[in-house]
Amino acid sequence: MNRKWLNSPFTYALGMFALMIPSQAFNSFYSYFYVEKLGLGVGLATLARTIYLIWDAVNQPIAGYLSDRTRTRFGRRKPWIYSAIPFFMASFVMVFAVPQGLGNMNLFLWFLVSLILYEGVATILWVNYGALFPELFRGSRLRAKASAIQQGFQIVAILIGSALTPLVFEAFGFGYMALIYAVVFGIFMLLCVMSVQEGKTEVSEPRLGLIESFRETLKNKEFWIFNIANSFAQTVNGLLSSMIPFYAKYTLRIPESQVSLLLASIFVSVIPLVVVWYWIVNKLGSHNGWRVSLAVYALSVIPLWFGQGLASGIVFGIIVGFGLAGYLVTPPVLNSRIIDLDTART
Repeated sequence: MNRKWLNSPFTYALGMFALMIPSQAFNSFYSYFYVEKLGLGVGLATLARTIYLIWDAVNQPIAGYLSDRTRTRFGRRKPWIYSAIPFFMASFVMVFAVPQGLGNMNLFLWFLVSLILYEGVATILWVNYGALFPELFRGSRLRAKASAIQQGFQIVAILIGSALTPLVFEAFGFGYMALIYAVVFGIFMLLCVMSVQEGKTEVSEPRLGLIESFRETLKNKEFWIFNIANSFAQTVNGLLSSMIPFYAKYTLRIPESQVSLLLASIFVSVIPLVVVWYWIVNKLGSHNGWRVSLAVYALSVIPLWFGQGLASGIVFGIIVGFGLAGYLVTPPVLNSRIIDLDTART
């Protein structure tokens, strides 16, 4: 690997690009696929999603704990990422490559098992990829720059995962769509990890036990404030992604072929708006910039209530894009600061 690209914000951002294409396709269309296309009962779909969310809450601290205690000559995070890549590809394909002829209960079981497997492997990837950010990039200005670049790549990936996906599954079907995205993920994730060289300064640090780690986390006020608030924002973001196909069909009453235009209005607008939020964060600081971004994101979704037809949906989608851009840029910068403070304490 050319040293120019070693630990570069651009090559690191390839990981976000890789992860977000299948993740966005999953978030936007898995409910629509199982309920609308396969006919899974809404109650069973909701039950599976509830179990999936509980599993998501449980497995993240476990993945972080195991990653922190890993010691290899390749680093703490890279071995986990390398190991998870093929399993993520397989589990993502499993979600959308559903055997034909399954009854409602068997379809529910396939849905539930595939969600659990997908979420477990995705957590390993996201936790370890995210943990690299504060280790590779030091200082608020560098982190703001790295975050802006990362979110630029993320928006392109979201655009592909959202706006392009209806065209892909219409042409090839959901199973082949998942296979194509899995291969794209594998290529770009490998390029990202190969460009990362973890520091060796933390190898000799004392390691907290599991109980002690949780105790320190429970005492960390900044962690709780940030993550509780950000969880609400993530919930809204997840609901927005998953509801767009339903919103397009039942509120805007537009054909499925125009869903891509609606999604593009949101995510294309985000790309230049990321630069605006990079400037805002530099002016206000990470803390105040994050606060402002949450308020703007909250207000930006209100006009969706008044949507009627494709034209108004596109206009209101651009408004949402401004709020979404701030939500994407600000959390990594502030979260890295919280990690720095926690590292200094423990």
